Amino acid sequence: MDIFKLYFGLGVNHILDFESYDHILFIIALTAVYLIKQWRQILILVTAFTIGHSTTLVLSTLNIINVNPDFIEFLIPITIIFTGFANIFVNNYSKINRKLYIIKYSTSIFFGLIHGLGFSSYLKSMLSAEDNLFTPLLAFNLGIETGQFLIVAIIIALSYIFVTKIKFPQHDWVLLVSGAGIGIATILAFQRIYW
Repeated sequence: MDIFKLYFGLGVNHILDFESYDHILFIIALTAVYLIKQWRQILILVTAFTIGHSTTLVLSTLNIINVNPDFIEFLIPITIIFTGFANIFVNNYSKINRKLYIIKYSTSIFFGLIHGLGFSSYLKSMLSAEDNLFTPLLAFNLGIETGQFLIVAIIIALSYIFVTKIKFPQHDWVLLVSGAGIGIATILAFQRIYW
């Protein structure tokens, strides 16, 4: 089988696998405040997350940095909790000011760094038999991005249906999605402390 195709598929499957639902939950929390007309802001935020996780995914896979995987697994739900609370405290979702947007962009990159370390533990075990790391790393990363954009497309479509078509108040939609994310991530964080 073609190496690129294999690792691309592994990347897509890894991000869409419900066993990795913490990563799905983060993408949902990251994009919950946006509507389809704000697609540029969504693209920039998801790209910031990509830059962060691509960086640590490569550095960790190449053994340039090593961090305790249990600590990373604990930090991932913390990123979801933080993002969910940030969503709740935004007053006007259609006019997110420049200062807040810069903060969201910066935290997205930082949280991407954390999530990249989470992805790398899975990828390292797969790459041990490979001679050339460039193609598998590139393909896996592109697969993760493809999976992320599918998640973004689904959440934006749901936002469109609920907020625009059903006329569910956007503030309530954000509270619902962010609150659910905070609740699930809090349970995850406690599980990772005690198990």
